[in-house]
Amino acid sequence: MTPSRREFVRTTGVIGAGLALGGLGACSRGDSPSPSTSDSTTPTPKRILIFGGTGLIGPNMVEYAVERGHQVSIFTRGLAEDNLPESVERLLGDRNEDHSALEGRSWDVVIDNNTSRDYRWVQRSTDLLRDATDHYLFVSSISAYDLPSFQWSDAQTIMREPLVSEDYALANPPAGWTMGEDLPYGPMKAFCENLVHEVFPGRSTVVRPGLIVGPGDPTNRWTYWPVRFDGGGEILAPGNPEHSTQIIDQRDLTEWVVRLAENGTMGDFNATGPAERLSMASMLEQISAVTETEHEMTWVPETFLEAEGVSAWSDLPAWMPGNPLMYVDVSKAAAAGLTYRSIGLTATDTVAWDRTRPQEEREAGSFGFSREREREVLDAWTAAKG
Repeated sequence: MTPSRREFVRTTGVIGAGLALGGLGACSRGDSPSPSTSDSTTPTPKRILIFGGTGLIGPNMVEYAVERGHQVSIFTRGLAEDNLPESVERLLGDRNEDHSALEGRSWDVVIDNNTSRDYRWVQRSTDLLRDATDHYLFVSSISAYDLPSFQWSDAQTIMREPLVSEDYALANPPAGWTMGEDLPYGPMKAFCENLVHEVFPGRSTVVRPGLIVGPGDPTNRWTYWPVRFDGGGEILAPGNPEHSTQIIDQRDLTEWVVRLAENGTMGDFNATGPAERLSMASMLEQISAVTETEHEMTWVPETFLEAEGVSAWSDLPAWMPGNPLMYVDVSKAAAAGLTYRSIGLTATDTVAWDRTRPQEEREAGSFGFSREREREVLDAWTAAKG
């Protein structure tokens, strides 16, 4: 059964982890030639509490904040090993039931990386910290927007202008929902945002990332593409090359979040990229340009992919043709200082990081074609063309 456009939209809740490059290795956050790290201004040191700190977006955020001179505490369950600086205060607890390590404390800024799907975490933390901090920064998702359902035929639409800005309506809980029940991902994020604004009026920041990519992402949500190019050979490229897509390197996102915190920047911001419109062709060509492995791209129309039962987003990551969530307005974030590494650098660093992982871990990602399935579809397309 082929996926519908409605299913495409539902999959955005998953949103929300060198290239045989002739000597190019992974660039750490500190030595990447990125505009995000070029700010030489010395900020006023702040006491920052970060929920999390050991997942995809946590480590770089913590390290960058420490290097900027801030005093950082993280609140985690302590289950994951970390290589964070020794100066980081590690507060152990559980967002479900144990916040005792936070009681009686205060911070200048709280950064809530609520990457889970539970609004009750935010409900508890905002209530506990309402008088313990001057600024609450919540990392949400563009999936919080209330976008209509789509039909597969909408995949023929080539988006030339962003539809979704920060004032676009947010998703509501489904009819019949009552407090205490679970929520789907998008409405959950929107509900969390409302909680933050209600408890911290005029003292809150909401950051809505799109697809977060780069070194450290084990899901293959975008890692698939640079790793696939590194593998060489014939590469299936999906649909119309002019379809829009958007990604953001987790290092660009996290470093900008720290600067928002240190500057006391309030408001709601979309946080994906790059600043200009990005087509699938441009994204893949920029990955191709930093790949020395011999390869070629074969563009297969979305109508054929639909008939073959190929799933957008999951089988072919970062591809959701005609979906507004692949081209949201990021001008407000750019004006507030969000900058971007090149896609080529992100691809280089991602593959170099991927090569450090055990093989079983590299193959465990839940996104992207297997090479066998890709070959099967490419052969079918060759046969169909006669």
